Amino acid sequence: EAAMALPGELWAELPAERRIFCSVLLFSWAVYLWEAFLAHRQRRVYRTTTHVPQELGQIMDSETFEKSRLYQLDKSTFSFWSGLYSEVEGTMILLCGGIPFLWKLSGQISGHAGFGQEYEIVQSLVFLLLATLFSAVTGLPWSLYNTFVIEEKHGFNQQTLGFFFKDAIKKFVVTQCILLPVTSLLLYIIKIGGDYFFIYAWLFTLVVSLVLVTIYADYIAPLFDKFIPLPEGELKQQIETMAKSIDFPLTKVYVVEGSKRSSHSNAYFYGFFKNKRIVLFDTLLEDYSALNKESAEGEDGENEETKSKIKNKKQGCKNEEVLAVLGHELGHWKLGHTVKNIIISQMNSFLCFFLFAVLIGRKELFTAFGFYDTQPTLIGLMIIFQFIFSPYNEVLSFCLTVLSRRFEFQADAFAKELGKAKDLYSALIKLNKDNLGFPVSDWIFSMWHYSHPPLLERLQALKDTKQE
Repeated sequence: EAAMALPGELWAELPAERRIFCSVLLFSWAVYLWEAFLAHRQRRVYRTTTHVPQELGQIMDSETFEKSRLYQLDKSTFSFWSGLYSEVEGTMILLCGGIPFLWKLSGQISGHAGFGQEYEIVQSLVFLLLATLFSAVTGLPWSLYNTFVIEEKHGFNQQTLGFFFKDAIKKFVVTQCILLPVTSLLLYIIKIGGDYFFIYAWLFTLVVSLVLVTIYADYIAPLFDKFIPLPEGELKQQIETMAKSIDFPLTKVYVVEGSKRSSHSNAYFYGFFKNKRIVLFDTLLEDYSALNKESAEGEDGENEETKSKIKNKKQGCKNEEVLAVLGHELGHWKLGHTVKNIIISQMNSFLCFFLFAVLIGRKELFTAFGFYDTQPTLIGLMIIFQFIFSPYNEVLSFCLTVLSRRFEFQADAFAKELGKAKDLYSALIKLNKDNLGFPVSDWIFSMWHYSHPPLLERLQALKDTKQE
């Protein structure tokens, strides 16, 4: 019995800061091992399901099935290694005191620039810049491998190396231009906000997120991709008619050249109040997909067999199917999913700031991570939001995944009510094929990870009404 009590007693004897530090590390590894276990189960599904299951016979040909199986297997293996790397890297940073080291270095750099100890916000910004630079550099090899080996091998990557680097630099610069001013203002508000600083800090982040959502598609996204208004024609008219029928205040429809980076396809809408835009990826539209144009150009002197091959390779959806996909997206709007998500995220944000206000005075939180004589606000934000809240974040993210699946079924049902069941059915199959989604999944893996219900479940729900 004495031996049994030992670990518990030892734990109780540890000073509070050691217990905090060990708990953070242990929890981080527990989450990693849980994720690795789920991914292992899913990889077993990829390895063993080599033939198209009977219920998928009508939906997928064996060639596409095999392609998507190999693609997802490669992706899963890659994410196993990259996940292991980031877990080990994070652990080493904590064990070797990487955070206090970087803070000290930031202090030296800002000191050289003439900003002493009292300029904590300047030091915080230098710290942020160095930290994001570090993660960008260590993440680069993984990103390169993912784009130019995995996505390339399976026919998705459309980027050149030059485009990739230009894009990465641009992304880094744009992120800093947003991150640094926003952080300095947030730290300033926390410093001068008095007892109720958490309310002002929360209101500030709320305003920032609303502004970013408003300007993102007009000013930020066009820095990376070309947006062109959808030309006048049948599709545009049909979209406008559908929007009007459900009172969606549509102002513009854009096509984005997603094909420059990848042949994955998508669609989304954005904007507040009476100013909504819809964005369609060119890879979603049969008439705009670069892949189809290449096929069409080479069609002249070819025999019938090659022609039929090209016909099968056609990417994207027909107009009716595009409308069905949009019917689903507009369903999210009409059913208030977008607003519900904003409310949930803001309630969560408020709760986090409130708890932050409760915890920020605890010296042991700082000493646990190697800050013995200073308690910088930015470091406090990092420790509390990233480490202390991680169990809560895991639970929350699982609940949101479950909610998201419910919303997806409801949006499908909405498209069905618009009379689009048949077209959405075929669009989902096409999109799954274009994006090489693998339609068979381990039940725990899909329950934990899938924000969209598995393909078969969605098709089944649509079919129930399709036949009526």
